[in-house]
Amino acid sequence: MTAEDGVAAWLAGRSEQVIETSCARIYLAAERALKVKKPVDLGFLDFSSLAKRRWALGRELAFNREAAPDLYLGLRRITRGPAGDLALDGEGETVEWALEMRRFDEAGVLSNHPEVVEGARAEALGRTIARAHLAAVVTPEGGGVKALGCTLATNAEHLRALAPRLGEEAVRRLIAATDEAFARQGPLLEERRLAGFARRCHGDLHLGNILYENGRFTLFDCIEFNDRLSEIDTLYDLAFLVMDLDFRGRTEAANRVFNAWLDEAARGLPAGLWRGLAALPLMLSARAAVRAHVAAHSGDDAKALDYLAAAARHLAPPAPRLIAIGGLSGSGKTTLARRLAPVIGSAPGAVVLRSDEIRKRQGRVGALDPLPPKAYGSAATGRVYREMFEVAAAVLAAGHAVMLDAVFLEAEHRAAAERVAARAGAPFLGLWLDGDRAVLAHRLAARTRDASEADATVLESQLARDPGPVTWRRLEVGGDGRERPETLIAGWANNSA
Repeated sequence: MTAEDGVAAWLAGRSEQVIETSCARIYLAAERALKVKKPVDLGFLDFSSLAKRRWALGRELAFNREAAPDLYLGLRRITRGPAGDLALDGEGETVEWALEMRRFDEAGVLSNHPEVVEGARAEALGRTIARAHLAAVVTPEGGGVKALGCTLATNAEHLRALAPRLGEEAVRRLIAATDEAFARQGPLLEERRLAGFARRCHGDLHLGNILYENGRFTLFDCIEFNDRLSEIDTLYDLAFLVMDLDFRGRTEAANRVFNAWLDEAARGLPAGLWRGLAALPLMLSARAAVRAHVAAHSGDDAKALDYLAAAARHLAPPAPRLIAIGGLSGSGKTTLARRLAPVIGSAPGAVVLRSDEIRKRQGRVGALDPLPPKAYGSAATGRVYREMFEVAAAVLAAGHAVMLDAVFLEAEHRAAAERVAARAGAPFLGLWLDGDRAVLAHRLAARTRDASEADATVLESQLARDPGPVTWRRLEVGGDGRERPETLIAGWANNSA
């Protein structure tokens, strides 16, 4: 029995449960967990010596404490006394190091209950991740062509070796399409690296490394052992979670997380945020390809084939298009936008540009914080629409679908939205939601915790104004939830040139 085996047996004897991973063991007892690195060298990580394991655990503690200070408690020495007995932080030589963590309920890990990510909780998760990215250390030597290129090269190497099992032609086509997309997006990746999008990120941000507990999300178990895998583009970090949700069929959740992240990230990430979406299909594909060879190496060829197909699908996005949804406050624009966005365009669906959120960003307040009355004057409203149209043009140019959510009471604003689509050569659909005054007022009165601050007074002022001829497709809405325009919209999205 090796010294490491002896430590493992001693810790297992003191534990209620042992969790095994490819490079660590976690020993659970009472309210604590001890994580010990295995003495392995897998190429991309090296824990083969005690000093290397101590280094990795120290970084794991430091990095994860930033996002999860109540989970990561400290380092513990496993010592061997003069009589050969093992102890935690005892006398004698240190024979192993362990990371002490607070034990949590595994049911709270999102991979066990992905349905938790929906609605307002999906919104909260997207904003939580964006705030972590905004606070992260900028790493100008990370990200860019070098970082993503290493991952793509590793993917290709593994997939070629697995091609006899996964299909020679499917693997060949995916690698060729990946190489083409990588060559095309290389300048953009480098532009983003130099602009400050490369940061020390989580690096392994899938559902299995996010905990939902006591009404909040905690990101844990970030990559600490290889800077090449964690000093990456913030969008590539997010792409793992978006891909994971999309792959599991949680398309609405993926879209809500994505749009919440964009709104929050736009408050502090560099100006190239929107044009960077051109690289998202490649990033999603790369994440799916990683999962493909991991699944195959684990013996699950069926899942590997599904991931392989997803990776190829991400590299063939449909052409961008633009939908604008207008109507008075309370008519259900945002609700409809959130229902339709996941089925429009490439994964994870359309970018939703909501005038209420843009107004809050311009006012430098949180999405749910109030603004002073002057923020709703005509000059301020003009600035909101101008930014909305500028961002929409940038997103369309990046190849991504857009959904505009605003009142659009002015004919000039409706015309401007149509011009944005025309200049981009993108199909356009304008929807106008009509509703009974009483229904709209009731909806506004019932609204809570929303970016919109519209109330009955705002509604009355809108009703008193003439919107002029509305040429957009009109939809009658009511209070009973019977309106179902999704089929019509999906048909337009699939069939428009």
